[in-house]
Amino acid sequence: MSWKHQPPRVVLLGDRERAEDHLDRIRELVKRHADIVLEDFDFQRSLSDVSADFGIVLGGDGSMLRAAKQVAECELPVLGVNLGRLGFLAALTPDELSLRLPKVCEGECRVVEHLMFHAEIWRDGQLEDRCLGLNEMAVLGGAPFSLLEVNLYVDAEWATTYSCDGLIISTPVGSTAHSLSAGGPILEKSLQAFVIQPISPHTLTVRPVVDSASRTYEVQVPRPNPGTAIVVDGRMWASDLSGNERIRIVRAPSSFRMIEVQNRNHYRTLREKLGWGGYLPSRRDPSDDANPAKQ
Repeated sequence: MSWKHQPPRVVLLGDRERAEDHLDRIRELVKRHADIVLEDFDFQRSLSDVSADFGIVLGGDGSMLRAAKQVAECELPVLGVNLGRLGFLAALTPDELSLRLPKVCEGECRVVEHLMFHAEIWRDGQLEDRCLGLNEMAVLGGAPFSLLEVNLYVDAEWATTYSCDGLIISTPVGSTAHSLSAGGPILEKSLQAFVIQPISPHTLTVRPVVDSASRTYEVQVPRPNPGTAIVVDGRMWASDLSGNERIRIVRAPSSFRMIEVQNRNHYRTLREKLGWGGYLPSRRDPSDDANPAKQ
């Protein structure tokens, strides 16, 4: 990997509240190895006119999702620093950044492109709204929490009708998020595919489906609940559905470009973040620590 500028030009992005306690330290670290050309901790600045080699995102996975939309137009590669809890996308800790950043600035890394999608609302043949997503689009049943009928169309052909609490269409990056919690499979992040995952389907034979990202997926809820909503990347996008809408999911022309450092790959992240191993860890009552009589 080689950067256009030497030393590389870097953009600092992230969540202001989470980054505040670490910002001075990280800023000084970056300045020793790169030139900082922009700082934006509100996710408001357009980066289309910024000449930079890569971005460093400070925060958690939520910050990475917001940064993905911000850098989509220019497809700026980003390196995530986890200041939150789990950190699937923002995988490096601040301490790890101090070890990894010099090598990244020297080009000892690779850039992996991840699928993004457009979610579109169509009504009576007209496009009403569109948003960009990285993780997933979810149709959630909402109050009064009765089962939904959800029609799925693939390339304009009716595929099936689900009776369920909702439906998730997820990218490989999003396969370790809401889709995984609903029982979906884990996809390697660079695959060009979507996971179609019903939430609590009424029929036991219904299973998640993995299909090509080159297809067009449409979802229709003919009789939505009053609280039925469309959520993209964990944020409410549309509600007050009438039943006439079709929610269309198509691959976006842009991709999310993430910097992957040496010895930090997809399977290592699964092991460390999910406790993904071949054995079950021992379980014990946490109250034992505070009760000497039980020790």
